[in-house]
Amino acid sequence: MKAPSGAPWRDKPSWSRKLWAALRRAARSGWQANATSCLYDCYVDNALGHYPQAEFVPIATNAPPATDVRLIAYYLPQYHPIPENDEWWGKGFTDWRNVARAFPVFDGHYQPRLPGELGYYDLRIPEIMRRQVDIARLYGISAFCFHFYWFGGRRLLEGPLDHYLETADLDLPFCLCWANETWSRRWSGREQDVLLVQRHSGEDDIAVIRGLDKYFRDPRYLRIGGKPVLTIYRAGLFVDLKATIARWRREMERLGYPGIYLIATSAFDFAGHEDFGFDALSEFPPHGVRTPDIESSLSVSHIRVGGRIRSYADVMTAEKAKLTGSGVIHPGVMPSWDNSARRPTSAQIYHGSTPGLYGEWLTHAMRRARANPAGERLVFINAWNEWGEGAYLEPDLRYGYAYLEASAAAIRDYAASSAGAA
Repeated sequence: MKAPSGAPWRDKPSWSRKLWAALRRAARSGWQANATSCLYDCYVDNALGHYPQAEFVPIATNAPPATDVRLIAYYLPQYHPIPENDEWWGKGFTDWRNVARAFPVFDGHYQPRLPGELGYYDLRIPEIMRRQVDIARLYGISAFCFHFYWFGGRRLLEGPLDHYLETADLDLPFCLCWANETWSRRWSGREQDVLLVQRHSGEDDIAVIRGLDKYFRDPRYLRIGGKPVLTIYRAGLFVDLKATIARWRREMERLGYPGIYLIATSAFDFAGHEDFGFDALSEFPPHGVRTPDIESSLSVSHIRVGGRIRSYADVMTAEKAKLTGSGVIHPGVMPSWDNSARRPTSAQIYHGSTPGLYGEWLTHAMRRARANPAGERLVFINAWNEWGEGAYLEPDLRYGYAYLEASAAAIRDYAASSAGAA
């Protein structure tokens, strides 16, 4: 039996146990009607629920100190309607539509995830980005890395980024990650349905750099050695990657820059960044994570037909133990990951994330980053606001500002250990 679409389930340690126990009783007795009644009772119980939860952490009053390691949080600009999404998914679609429909598929599964202070925000409202910047600065986030969408000169979801560019007093540095992949109906499980094709070419290599020029020139744009930082999400999709990078470097010189600092992510097992001419590789979890599937140890709903469930604690332990590759590698961490909102019956779930585990992973990542040259010590966090993937630092109703506080605590720990080592 499916949960009501969009039902705002309350995440309280007891409610999911009540739900699954009731459904099991109903199944044993054959009372299908009673199972529906149980779901209704849980919905009402949720609506009458009280916050904050035991895990809730209120907002901080003091920012952590600045350090030589900078935390860069990926920023998804999806939270506003655009004509393309209206056509593909229905009028007024944003990622919140997916977030609101999520439901748990096993006992203890944290879904749905309900936003806290910022609510189900619309990025067309200027005050939202201003508040996001204030919160990020309060907890020591050094920059946002906006996902950038470019398809042969056609741009999507550009409104929030362009608003950021035009609003000079949004005083948090920023950079861009070109999400250079084809869009398809992956969210609905039909990957063969292509919505918008990404075609790389020599001409497009030049065009995209010229299109990025106005962002690179902004004084807030993140630079390393005076060079604007650009991340490429799927470097392996280029026809001739070495030639593309050479074109970009020549074009940046023609535009008057001292160069460009190019980062490839480790998504889809990309490696060998130095061989292709990148300056650095950034880890992009959950890509590259190799830990056992724990689904068989859980009481999982029959509606689940695919995906994997892994332990977040296992991931954190494995990441701390792994060997670091050659060249400049920017460590990556994720506060959580669960794309049930986009794939309700076949999600990839990393179960059991807590602010403490995330903070331990981040602290380790910051220490790893210190191995990089001065000025190139970055840690990428996936993400600031990927609510549809369950990967966000923004406050929610269960934890409040706990993940942000864990980020600030990691900064303080790193600052203290660095001072002691000096």
